Order: sequence, then C-alpha cells, then structure tokens
Amino acid sequence: MPKHSHSPTLTKHHKIALAGVATLGAAALAFSAVPSSAGTVATGSPEAAAQVSYDTQQVKDVKGAVTDQLAQRNVKVEAIAAKKTPSAHARHVAHVKKVHAAHAAHVKKVHAAKVRAAHAAHVKHVEAAAKKAAHTAHVNHVAKQAASRSAQRPQLQQAAYGNNLDGWIRQSLDIMKSKGIPGSYNGLHRNIMRESSGNPNAINNWDINAINGIPSKGLLQVIPPTFATYHVNGTSWNIYDPVANITAAANYAAHRYGTIDNVNSAY
Repeated sequence: MPKHSHSPTLTKHHKIALAGVATLGAAALAFSAVPSSAGTVATGSPEAAAQVSYDTQQVKDVKGAVTDQLAQRNVKVEAIAAKKTPSAHARHVAHVKKVHAAHAAHVKKVHAAKVRAAHAAHVKHVEAAAKKAAHTAHVNHVAKQAASRSAQRPQLQQAAYGNNLDGWIRQSLDIMKSKGIPGSYNGLHRNIMRESSGNPNAINNWDINAINGIPSKGLLQVIPPTFATYHVNGTSWNIYDPVANITAAANYAAHRYGTIDNVNSAY
C-alpha cells in the first residue's frame, strides 16, 4: 500500500514567521557572493559580459526593511494572542465581580427573608392585639350587662312585691320557702304588728337587752347577735332591712319554736 506522509498543519503564526525568514534568506543569498565594497562584477561568458553595479548601503537597507517587517508582524501576532488570552488581571476582575454579584444576591435574599419575617410577626401581633381587645370588650360588655341586671333587680323585686309591709312579708316568704324555713303570712304579720307595729326602724331602748347594750331592732325586734347568727344568705346584712330582719327572725323561731307561727309573745 502507498504510504501517505502526514505533515503538521502550520498555524497562521508559523506561516507569517516562515515568510519573513524566506524573505530575509533570499536577500541574504542575493548579496552573499558580492564584495563588501561598492564595484562592478563581470558575470557570464565573455561574449555576454554584463556589469552589475551594487552598493553595500543598499544591502543594509534591504536587511533593515525585512527586519522591520518581521518586527511589526511579531508585534501584531503578540497583540492577537493577547486579545485571545485574557490576562490574570482581567480574570481577577471577573472573579471579583462574580463574588460581588453573589454577595449582593445573598444580601438581597436575606433582606427579603427578614422583611417577610417582620411582616409575619407584625400581622401576628396585630391579630393578637385585636383578639385581646375583642375579648376585653366582650368581658366589659358582659360585666356591664350584669351590673345593669343587678341594678334593675331591686327595682323589679320592689315592683313585684311592693315596698310596704305586705310586699316585705311576701318576699320574705318566698326566700324562706327556698331555704326550707317554715312560716306563714299570718304568723309573720301577727308577730310584726305586736313587736313593732310594722315600723322597720323600730328600736327598744328600755328592756333588758337595751340595758345590756344590745337593744332589739326592726320589724320583729331582733337583737344584733341573733341577727348575725341566723342571718339568711342572699339578704342584706343591715338589721333594719325589712326582708333581712323578717327572714332572720323566722329562721331563729324555726330553730327554737319550730316555726314563727308558734310564737305568740315576746320570744
């Protein structure tokens, strides 16, 4: 089989360098055989003798031109190579820019996360404050309604029972019934009329209790120790209160006599 020779591929730089070398070589060959001083040389046969005139300065000029051309081409080649190959400084600048860009993106991401977290915390705080305010308003509303009902209750009770002896006895009977204290309307009315003639502010300042410093007071003339001992929960602690006085006296009579109806004299 025929052999194929593989010659290496010449680059553009190689071609330029070879061209310069060839030019310089040709110039050197053209003048290598001549003397260094200026003169005339006969060449060829005597019949066709011709004279060639030359000058050493011309040789120097040719060599200088060729050298200058080669230098200029080398400079261009180096410039092209420099453009194709980025310098270390350019690579450093590109790296710094890349790092700065990454840092800026990271800072932006962190800032955005902080903004979102702060917004979420603010929303949570506002919601908690709104819930707390709503709860407080609800509690205040309930308390206000309860206070209003409490304020209206005595008026309703007075309206239901009447603010007089009949109303006081009837209200006392309802309380006595809820507490399991025996007694009747007639038994209460009879003893009230005997003890105080129906005056809730009556006080006895002459009997033994008065002498002992604990006078009998109210509709059923109850002394303070007895009122405190047999006071009925849910009634006033004021001994002159008609309902509180009646229920405490009836409770005492129930414990001592079985019922207020069994009392027919001072007790």
